[in-house]
Amino acid sequence: MPWLNTREVALRYELAGEGSETLLLLHEMGGTLESWDGLLPFLLPRFRVLRYDQRCAGLSEKPRAPLTMPDAGRDAVGLLEALGIATPVVPIGTAVGGAVALHLASAWPARVRGVIATSPATGVPEAARATLLDRADQMEREGARSLVDAGLDLGYPMPLRGDAARFENCRAQRMAADPFGQAATMRMLAGLDMAAELAAIACPALILAGRHDLGRPPDRVHAVADAIPGAAFRVLESGHFMAIQTPELLAAEITDFLGRLSKAPAG
Repeated sequence: MPWLNTREVALRYELAGEGSETLLLLHEMGGTLESWDGLLPFLLPRFRVLRYDQRCAGLSEKPRAPLTMPDAGRDAVGLLEALGIATPVVPIGTAVGGAVALHLASAWPARVRGVIATSPATGVPEAARATLLDRADQMEREGARSLVDAGLDLGYPMPLRGDAARFENCRAQRMAADPFGQAATMRMLAGLDMAAELAAIACPALILAGRHDLGRPPDRVHAVADAIPGAAFRVLESGHFMAIQTPELLAAEITDFLGRLSKAPAG
C-alpha cells in the first residue's frame, strides 16, 4: 500500500474498487486501515473505497504534537485532493473515526454526500475527562498492553468472542498501536465538544450503536443521533468494532443507506 505526503502529514492509504460512489473509511483509535479488511469484500464489487491510517496511527506519520479534530479533517480532505477525488464522498467511521466522519460532514459539507458513524466518540462526559487524561498518561508510560484488556472487555465483550482468531487478531492489533498516538487521541477526546458541529450537519446521516458495546452503549449513541437533524439511528447486534466483529451486519446497513442515497441528487 502506498504513502502520500499531503501538505501536513504523510499518510499510508489504499484506493480500490469501482463505482460512482466513493466511500472514505475512517478507523477507530488503536486501529489501522486493516480494521476494514472484513468489510471490504462486501463493498468492493459495487463501490470505490478509500481507506488510510490516520495521523498518529498505523504506518502514517506520527507528529509529536497535540492532535485536534480539525487536524484530522484536513488530513482527510488533503488526501482526497492529492488523489484528485473532487466529487462528494461518503465518510464511514468507527468511534473516533466516526467523530472525524461527522466533523467532515459539518466542516466540509461540499465534500460530503452522506455520512455513517458507528459508536461515534464525539466527546466524553465531564465526570470522565480526568480519568481519560490519566489513561493517556498511563498509555505513554506503560504502553498499549497495559490498557488493552480493560478496553476490550467494554468494546469486545464475551458474547462477541465466538470467533477466537478474530478476537485475538484485534487484541494484537491494539497492542501494536503507537502509545503516543493513542494518548494524543485520548487527550483530544477529553476536550472535545461537537454539539455545534452535529447540529450543523445537513446531509443524510446514519448513526449505528452496538447492543454489546459497554463503553459507548446505545443510549449514548442515540444522543448523538438526536443532535443531528434528520439522522437515522439503528442498534445492531454488535459491539464497538462493528467492521471487525460483525462486518456482514454493518455491510447490510451501509448498502441500504447508500441505496437510498443514490436516489437523491448529488450535492
